[in-house]
Amino acid sequence: MSDGAAMVEATVRATLVDILGISASRAAAFDETTPLFGALPELDSMAVATLLTELEDRLGIAIDDDEIDVDLFETFGALVRFAVGKALN
Repeated sequence: MSDGAAMVEATVRATLVDILGISASRAAAFDETTPLFGALPELDSMAVATLLTELEDRLGIAIDDDEIDVDLFETFGALVRFAVGKALN
């Protein structure tokens, strides 16, 4: 993983901690296949909206409504890949 991708992953992880109120150690255990939406009770529809807004702010990206679908939040890896694609391209 490149330094830029690692930075984006760390930002996504920190944002999940801050927005969902989960422990840093819990988020640190997330890997590519860790399920998110439907598996984390803290990640409801309101949290999704707040999370996306916060990722936009922290990563300096814009996320269009048509880019958001349920697959984006299926796993931690899917969310990180999306964020990396937005932030580094």
